[in-house]
Amino acid sequence: MAKILVKQVKSQIKCPQTQKRTLEALGLKKIGQVVAHDASASILGMVNKVKHLVSVEETK
Repeated sequence: MAKILVKQVKSQIKCPQTQKRTLEALGLKKIGQVVAHDASASILGMVNKVKHLVSVEETK
């Protein structure tokens, strides 16, 4: 399965509680933090919900 790197680039302040929980579920707590995940349907769905707060990069 492909891997993706998810990096938080914007603050979660003034975001709805659901988006804050999604960032927490992805393992992101502060700006600039990077986490690696498998590119599964559930992870891609979570990334899609907070796409304005994160950047995504595919790895090999």
